[in-house]
Amino acid sequence: MEIPSDQLSSEVLTAIIEEYVTREGTEYGERPVPLATKVEQVAAQIRRGEVIIDFDPQTETVDLRPRT
Repeated sequence: MEIPSDQLSSEVLTAIIEEYVTREGTEYGERPVPLATKVEQVAAQIRRGEVIIDFDPQTETVDLRPRT
């Protein structure tokens, strides 16, 4: 179930994004990217509608995924 980002507080939205970008295996490239930069990049993708916040009520988990 898609959760509109405007229904979340900025603190909750930031926490969801931070959890997502700090997952093991998400660091690629030769130079490390600061956490704040990663968070802003993903937040911008959410604002543009490219990425959605997906809640699975069965597992009670949240994930970010590309809009299909």
